Amino acid sequence: MTAQTDTPGSVTTVYKVSGMSCGHCEGAVSGELSELAGVTSVKAVASAGEVTVVSTVALDEAAVRAAVDEAGFELADQA
Repeated sequence: MTAQTDTPGSVTTVYKVSGMSCGHCEGAVSGELSELAGVTSVKAVASAGEVTVVSTVALDEAAVRAAVDEAGFELADQA
């Protein structure tokens, strides 16, 4: 996770994802993350290697990691 912003009723989190290189990659990651409980919006940007997730509550990082793995990519570890 690179950044998290809380506003009333929503949490916006930006995750670094390695391996995305095209629109299909963005769609695969977005699709998996969209299925997590509480997620209201997902925007993946392959060129930046980032996925922005808006949810009603803070997401469990293990669940996010599992969803990204299921899509065939890797949630980047933070230094």
